[in-house]
Amino acid sequence: MTDRDFVATANRALRDAYDDPMDLGEYVDRVFEEPLAAASASRYLLAAVESEGTRTVVESGEELERYRFFDDPHNDGEHAVLGNTATLNAFVDDLRAAAAGRGNDETIVWFAGPTATGKSELKRCLVNGLREFSKTEAGRRYTVEWNVAGDRDPTGLTYGDRSGREDDWYESPVQVNPLAVFPPEVRRDLLAAVNEDRGDADRVGVDVDLDPFSREAYETLEAAYRREGRSDLFSAVTDASHLRVRNYVVDRGRGVGVLHSEDDGTPKERLVGSWMPGLLADLDSRGRKNPQAFSYDGVLSQGNGCLTVVEDASQHADLLRKLLNVPDERRVKLDKGIGMDLDTQLVVISNLDLEAQLNQHDDRQGFDPLKALKRRLSRHRFDYLVNVELEAQLLRRELTGDTDVWTTTDREERAERVRAPLTVPVRDRDGAADRELAPHAVEAAATYGVATRLDGAPEGLDVVEKALLFDRGYVGEGDDRRDAEEFDFDGDADGRNGIPVTYTRDVLADLLQSPADRSHPSLPVEDVVTPGDVLDAMVDGLADAPVFSDAEQSAFEDRLVPVKDYVHGQVEAEVLDALLADQGATAAAVRRYVEHVHAWATDDTVTNDRGEAVEPDAMAMKVFETETLGRFDDADYRGDEPTEDVRAFREDAVLTAVTRHAWQQRDDAFRAGDVDLAAVPVLEDVLAGNDWADVERVHPDFDPAQWANPPADTATAELKARAVEFLVAEREYSPASAELATRTVVEEVAHRWD
Repeated sequence: MTDRDFVATANRALRDAYDDPMDLGEYVDRVFEEPLAAASASRYLLAAVESEGTRTVVESGEELERYRFFDDPHNDGEHAVLGNTATLNAFVDDLRAAAAGRGNDETIVWFAGPTATGKSELKRCLVNGLREFSKTEAGRRYTVEWNVAGDRDPTGLTYGDRSGREDDWYESPVQVNPLAVFPPEVRRDLLAAVNEDRGDADRVGVDVDLDPFSREAYETLEAAYRREGRSDLFSAVTDASHLRVRNYVVDRGRGVGVLHSEDDGTPKERLVGSWMPGLLADLDSRGRKNPQAFSYDGVLSQGNGCLTVVEDASQHADLLRKLLNVPDERRVKLDKGIGMDLDTQLVVISNLDLEAQLNQHDDRQGFDPLKALKRRLSRHRFDYLVNVELEAQLLRRELTGDTDVWTTTDREERAERVRAPLTVPVRDRDGAADRELAPHAVEAAATYGVATRLDGAPEGLDVVEKALLFDRGYVGEGDDRRDAEEFDFDGDADGRNGIPVTYTRDVLADLLQSPADRSHPSLPVEDVVTPGDVLDAMVDGLADAPVFSDAEQSAFEDRLVPVKDYVHGQVEAEVLDALLADQGATAAAVRRYVEHVHAWATDDTVTNDRGEAVEPDAMAMKVFETETLGRFDDADYRGDEPTEDVRAFREDAVLTAVTRHAWQQRDDAFRAGDVDLAAVPVLEDVLAGNDWADVERVHPDFDPAQWANPPADTATAELKARAVEFLVAEREYSPASAELATRTVVEEVAHRWD
């Protein structure tokens, strides 16, 4: 794109975000067409969340619908909230109840949880999402501007010098709802007409009066026209020359108020703003303070009409009780004489220490001074991630800044992303260099992190199997498959404690920064971080991390062995695939075998390449079972005819599984020929599984003791070259990481090799 193209794009973006000003009548017409144009804060926030739709996820073994709004789609996922979908859905339920006026409009939403669980990302996601939604046609947010300059009132209302006609217009400093201009009784009738035939979820409720500045403008104009004897006072005051309605883009300080832990001042200054003494002498001419001399920079003033966020709320414990009048009365006091109505959705974000402060008077039972506050808090807990996939995604974000949100529903693709290697540029003493996290290294870190956060495992499973159950909703394959619905996790404290992602990130960063203490004649193995390196470093660092108690260190160390076994098994399976790359059965061969077995068992025929019906091929079945599967040898047959052991295998392990799979996959249009026989889970296990017996059978001259440095022109050297080549071409290994992976796996079996 040229410079002109970028300028044109910027012009178009700004133009599309704003409407031309309209008069009050035009705005009312728009409200009748689209009630969201005048919706309450909770209803508007709900519409913003729902506007992005949902997607299906599996978390803690449960399939959930997740609102895409929390993926931060407008910023390419930069501040996406990973996981905690059930918590976010409960938050949306709060908004829905408040928007419908079902008693929840007095609720203060409270997000609590340990550090590094995504609470700060939620705040940024809310701000980003509301800002972008307000730029859309459906999400326009409106307020009023006033013009009282001219001969009618020489003093006027102003926030500074004027240099032109357009500078005579001043917007409500707290984004007041335009319908607040109407007298209360008229507004009630108007809203009744708007809400006619609308359900609770779509009803518009505007229970606020004009803000002090707009009230001052209204009363100034009304007094001037009353002196003239006008009978149509409301029409005169709201004439297009004095009042216009404009949309605004929601952002911090304008529809979104954010109170930070470092913000100071008196409670009133932090909540609603302060008077500016320098302007009082000039503007306080009517016997009371003029609202123009008030700085509307308090968090509630800024968040009027949309959202108020109090982050690090434990730092603002003195304000929490003072916030009660907002959901209760929807009003705050600038001083004793001037009040201001507010419509804002309050969201409080804190670590767990706020809970301790709120419970400090529990022993007083009914006399707890914080009881009223606790009654209004709707608590939602953010926990550590307990899905390996989400943890791996978060670690990649932390290490690379890659903000892509993984939305694919394909299980194989998700698993591939988890195990994938990662190359990270670092700067060392010699300048810039690339370090490689080998395949399964990030997965190892994520699996161990999740394993430390699980509250044990049900009988028959270990913590890794529970993590896998949470990741995909089931564990095991074929007849051994167990779905999450079979287990009761309601009482488990999963995600409440464990290793935070920040600890894991720092461990990985240290490993990437320092080359490993190993070498190879031609490969940069010192620049590769293996899964074993990751797990050893994570455990070794526990003792030096001040955030873990002795009991936690011991508990976390106990989770290491099952994780190491699982990750080693993942790498071992890939190395076996590499060693037997030329031996596996194709899907077509599997299908042919199963079709012949089915025909053999049912006295049926099969169709050959010429389309002819022929008897099942006994020799072909025997060759497949002896050479491809390696399950039997010649002694198990009488010529080509199977003995009882082979017959039992065909009937029980093959045909029974096919029949069960066909029944599970049935639908109204099901036909037996539609079954993907090669995809039957138990057949995948039986037909595609490689083990070391297969390696010994296929490569009788293979000597694992020679693997690290095999003599030239030996079977081991040739096999190693082919295996490394396979891992590089088919499994995303680099030559260096393939060398280390095969070395680790083969050396582990060398001592028991016959």
